[in-house]
Amino acid sequence: MTIRLTSVSRRYGDGDDGVRALDGVSLTFPGGTFTAVMGPSGSGKSTLLQCAAGLDRPTSGSVRIGDTELTGMSERRLTLLRRERVGFVFQSYNLLPSLTAEQNVVLPLRLAGRRVSKARAREALRRVGLGDRARHRPDRLSGGQQQRVALARALITRPEVLFADEPTGALDTRTGHEVLSLLRGLVDTEDRTIVMVTHDPVAASYADRVVFLVDGRVHGELTGPSAADVATRMTTLEAAPC
Repeated sequence: MTIRLTSVSRRYGDGDDGVRALDGVSLTFPGGTFTAVMGPSGSGKSTLLQCAAGLDRPTSGSVRIGDTELTGMSERRLTLLRRERVGFVFQSYNLLPSLTAEQNVVLPLRLAGRRVSKARAREALRRVGLGDRARHRPDRLSGGQQQRVALARALITRPEVLFADEPTGALDTRTGHEVLSLLRGLVDTEDRTIVMVTHDPVAASYADRVVFLVDGRVHGELTGPSAADVATRMTTLEAAPC
């Protein structure tokens, strides 16, 4: 599922106190690819992700997921789109502490009024290596295991597109590698489309390409990136005068 942003701008506030988080961004994320979005702090990375996912509305411009134009959609239709075609993984996990791993995984479908078999929930957990943790609550899981529960929750709806905002930011190196390998596998074996915001050059090296933002504008990209190449580019961007 291809995602297209055309001349997307996002401004917060009015007058001299207003902030332009995105400034005429045009990007295409082809279906079945893994793209990392990077840039200095305040460059608009998370805003780009939120606009592309329909979590935030651009001030101007067009956002399309497949053949569906998000601009102008009602909140109800956006909610249905996100529920049925889009998955989300965030750094903070967003698990409910009173629910087991299995219950957290099926929560999106329960909220949508859909019946979910235990077998489907257990299969989602097995896919992320947690088949034996279904009855454990978050306080009995490590940070990496909680992130994998969040990934299973995102995947149980079988989304065509997965958005990830710093999914390994709170994880150790080994666990981060496991999560990134899972994301890479979704693209390679299931033809999913993944857009990931990250600050980590190693995480970005798992992607097919890296798009760089500076001051809300696209500032180049790398294809088939290595961690060293990404780190060098980021060092250059962060050292550039404002």
